[in-house]
Amino acid sequence: MAGLGERYLLLGLRLGRHIDGLVDAYFGPPELAAQAEAEALVAPEELAGEAADLAAATTDVWLRAQLVGCETTARRLAGEEIGWIDEVERCYGVPPQRTDEAVFEAAHDRLASVLPGDGDLGERYRDWTATQELPAGVLLQATTQFTVSLQARTAELFGLPDDESAEIELVRDEPWSAFNYYLGRRRSRVAINTDLPVYSFRLPELVAHEIYPGHHTEHAWKEALLVDGQGNFGETIFLVGTPQSTISEGIASLAPEVIEASSSAQEIYDGLGVAYDAATADSVVAARADLGGVGVNAALMLHVDGRSRDEVVDYLARRSLMPREHAEKRVEFITHPTWRAYISCYESGYELCKRWVAGDVQRFRRLLTEQLSTSDLSAA
Repeated sequence: MAGLGERYLLLGLRLGRHIDGLVDAYFGPPELAAQAEAEALVAPEELAGEAADLAAATTDVWLRAQLVGCETTARRLAGEEIGWIDEVERCYGVPPQRTDEAVFEAAHDRLASVLPGDGDLGERYRDWTATQELPAGVLLQATTQFTVSLQARTAELFGLPDDESAEIELVRDEPWSAFNYYLGRRRSRVAINTDLPVYSFRLPELVAHEIYPGHHTEHAWKEALLVDGQGNFGETIFLVGTPQSTISEGIASLAPEVIEASSSAQEIYDGLGVAYDAATADSVVAARADLGGVGVNAALMLHVDGRSRDEVVDYLARRSLMPREHAEKRVEFITHPTWRAYISCYESGYELCKRWVAGDVQRFRRLLTEQLSTSDLSAA
């Protein structure tokens, strides 16, 4: 490697030394990682200048957008005040959109019509989800069965690279419900946090999002085709705070729909002796899909409208029907100085990818296998 590609990888690795978790995955030349780790920290101002210089030197649309995100992150590290909307658009390539509250009201009405019981909708939803919690003793077995089922359907619809594999492990003491660690060589380690409840109606989505045909499938295909096949080493680093995250979260969020992840749920759970009502679960999932914009609305309330933390916690609990303590954790995420803009990736990425795919499985395969930018998807 030489030139712009090497400088881009070093830029990302050097930024990652300032921000834990910024480098989500790296499987590029090990000597570059060793160099970045051994040298003194590079000042954020210098990294911002390097990103701007690289952006001016390239005509590649994808790389330039990545570099704008890196420059913005570095400038914020250096202490520059950047408004939340500007940060989201520069880092993630799509301006955040506020969802009309009527959309959430309609989703609540649909939930009220399918959930058992009567009275307060939040209480009814939380009572129902409590009955959907998977016993710890069957969690790994259920996850494995969904993985096998969705792997076969992914291979049929989109193909899979040779020798790809995903290892599943149960972990504790993590702030997230699940995480995909892409290891390179078409391998992933997928961790599921057993400290948090894993619900039967959510597990098929989780497997589709993290493994088939979501994050693992995307990374494995891009390594096989773009890195190994074309020598495109830009794909050997995955950076939070860039449009790459928007596309990847969009792919993973759309994956359960494209693959019809829950279609085998009744059969799998019946075989495991887990009580499951597919009709109710599917109706709840469909109704909740329109609540995806709640997090972005909450972030806009905090960062743009100047609403108080307590007001936003109340809003999240009421609109998402989540327990207040979960809403408080969500506010911690959207107020964190590093991660406060990331919440936009899920909804913006999903909407962008869904519009672009428009139900065409071959277009979804292009998302998995080509280095497309947010501007590519927006222009189509």
